[in-house]
Amino acid sequence: MEDRMNIFIYSKHDKDSLEKKSKVEDALIHEGFTITEDDTKANIIISIGSDGSFLQAVRKTGFRQDCLYAGISLTGKHALYCDFHYNNLYEMTQAIRGAKLKVRKYPLIEVAVDNQQPFYCLNEFSIRSNIIRTFILDVIIDGTLFETFLGDGLIISTPTGSTAYNKSVRGAVVDPLLPCFQVTELASVNNNTYRTLGSSFIMSGNRNLKLKVHQDGNDFPSMAADNEAIGIRQVENVEIRLSDKVIKTVKLKDNSFWEKVQRIYL
Repeated sequence: MEDRMNIFIYSKHDKDSLEKKSKVEDALIHEGFTITEDDTKANIIISIGSDGSFLQAVRKTGFRQDCLYAGISLTGKHALYCDFHYNNLYEMTQAIRGAKLKVRKYPLIEVAVDNQQPFYCLNEFSIRSNIIRTFILDVIIDGTLFETFLGDGLIISTPTGSTAYNKSVRGAVVDPLLPCFQVTELASVNNNTYRTLGSSFIMSGNRNLKLKVHQDGNDFPSMAADNEAIGIRQVENVEIRLSDKVIKTVKLKDNSFWEKVQRIYL
């Protein structure tokens, strides 16, 4: 695409990553692309590293809606978000140049803590007890109390995030073409006082989820947005919904979501 020629590259700052970043820049410049150090002026944002680097690139550049994201893997293997290999940069330049370029859209969730400015997650939002004891959350769906959770915490994941932390605790893998998000328990305690569904459940993108933290001395939970910790004290309420925003990436032939899942896990 001729109108997608300004590229910002995100990488770690260690010596090896910076050397590889320099080589990627040289390859892109050779193909006629322009490299910018200002991500706001880029219409393509590329991460170098792993899926974690891709998540950081998206977060550090503000979940841009007017640009295309792409990930370059350094391991020699495809990852969920890294469609390209460092040793085959030509494939990436040709894919971005493609006149019939197709775009894949990954959904985000929007999270607001105690009515503060909302933030976004591409993989998941997690909330866990910050001390060595369980804590209590009221799980409220569309204004109605669904269950009162006692345990270590909850993971709220996007469809693409369903293959990450969520999957490791036996949550379902969800097709990203479905506009939804998933709630998965971490070590729930079920007894005569507290009762939960006991399995992950998937909610329509039209639903609103609210988590109310019981103020019992454990009201400073550990929270994370994707792979970044969130330091907010005295948490009372967390509201979560499927965002209208999406992350756009290059859609490659023979590299659908389920083909990626098959390569990674089967």
